[in-house]
Amino acid sequence: MEKDTIIIVEGPQGAGKTTFTNYLREKMSATDLYRLQGIKDKTKSALEKSQKRYRNLLEYMKNSANINMLFDRTFFSEEIYSRLGYKEYSFTDTYNELLQKLDSLEYDIYLIILYLEDTEEYGTRLQREKHQYQKFEVQNSINQQNEYLKLADETESHTNNIKVIRFNNTGNQNFEEEITKQLGHLFIWTIHCTKNVLMISG
Repeated sequence: MEKDTIIIVEGPQGAGKTTFTNYLREKMSATDLYRLQGIKDKTKSALEKSQKRYRNLLEYMKNSANINMLFDRTFFSEEIYSRLGYKEYSFTDTYNELLQKLDSLEYDIYLIILYLEDTEEYGTRLQREKHQYQKFEVQNSINQQNEYLKLADETESHTNNIKVIRFNNTGNQNFEEEITKQLGHLFIWTIHCTKNVLMISG
């Protein structure tokens, strides 16, 4: 019996998560796309909100059936932002709990970390999208990228069921070709799911 699939796309501001997930969603029409907006509260009081949100999310994943899920950000971003000091609390204990629960799910699970090999491209992207990223500068994205790549290594070392893919999203010339090369085997999904895009905000 084939397993359903969970794909989680993570990466720094300006790495192209929206474009990437939109493309995957078009190629995998029998898949639901979830976009999780970050919780704006950065104080210690937000820790309980984040814990509740992501524990509920893991329960939802666990109890879902006959569905493939594509996520633009999850609790991995919460951990990265906590590590970089954007939050006033440590999320690591909760993160480790959630990672273990995710790894135990009966799904084929992919964690895709987007990064830019040419980090100078962040300058162009963040300037172009400054209405979205006005609080972020190039160095912030580079710092995030470094942490996401460390997290990718850690995930490979500490999990059994999560397949980690590091995707260099620099430039657009071979964007579709490279996605097909690495993920094309997933484009043949035939499970008929309701086509939904869910916006989940904190």
